[in-house]
Amino acid sequence: MKKIFTLVLITMFSLSMKADITVAEKKALVKLYEVTNGGNWTNKWDLKSPVTTWYGLKILNDKVVSIDLSNNNLVGIVPSEISNLQDLKTLNLYKNSISGNIPSSIGSMKSLETLRLSFNSLSGEIPAAIGNASSLKTLELFMNKFTGKIPSEIGKLSNLQTLSLYNNELEGQIPTSFYEMKNLKILLLNSNKLTGSISHSISNLTALEQLSLFDNKMEGQVPFDLEKLKNLKELNISYNKFSGFVSKNLAKLDALNMTMISNNGVAVVLNVVVDKNSVLASEE
Repeated sequence: MKKIFTLVLITMFSLSMKADITVAEKKALVKLYEVTNGGNWTNKWDLKSPVTTWYGLKILNDKVVSIDLSNNNLVGIVPSEISNLQDLKTLNLYKNSISGNIPSSIGSMKSLETLRLSFNSLSGEIPAAIGNASSLKTLELFMNKFTGKIPSEIGKLSNLQTLSLYNNELEGQIPTSFYEMKNLKILLLNSNKLTGSISHSISNLTALEQLSLFDNKMEGQVPFDLEKLKNLKELNISYNKFSGFVSKNLAKLDALNMTMISNNGVAVVLNVVVDKNSVLASEE
């Protein structure tokens, strides 16, 4: 019996070692390796070894569920074939030298919860299709070279909790759809070229804890509605062209004390009032 039991264990172990991902998934990984100059990665893949041994991968039930190749000297592009990894929950390519566009095929990745492509050299417009990746909770694209308007389709991501698009060259206004993201906790849009004003609908973002619009070209009255965000812990809207009065509470939250840039290019501090009703009256 012992011999039979041992034989069964050996057989089961051998089968588990042979367990592998699908051909389509492996092709997608190999494509990623090839188009990002895998031979020069800091931590390389041995394509002749089992996929389970490849650096930065997490495989569960023969499916790739996580790729973490952050700070690994990837040079190249994100291949459209990445969408073949339909069970992928995390794609982290933070701090590499990836260029080109984000492939619109990423929108078809319905399991994707975390997308980190920050600190690269990605350019062009953020694809509207990204709004179809309905499971996204974290979207970090900061420190790249994105241009154009922020796609309103991102506002469809009802599960989104963190949106970081700062330090790009994004233009236009904050999409009105953003004010419907009830689960959003962190919204970082600073250091772009955004214009327009902050909508009174900002009060809809009841989960918001951190808001940064610093260093843009936004204008108009700072809405008192910001005061309704009871979970807000960090606020930075300075170095825009906002005007009018602000409450003492909001001024305390802003790291630069509501310092704005006038039409003459001069730094000015908004007037702070203690009485909330005075702020409300100034908005009417």
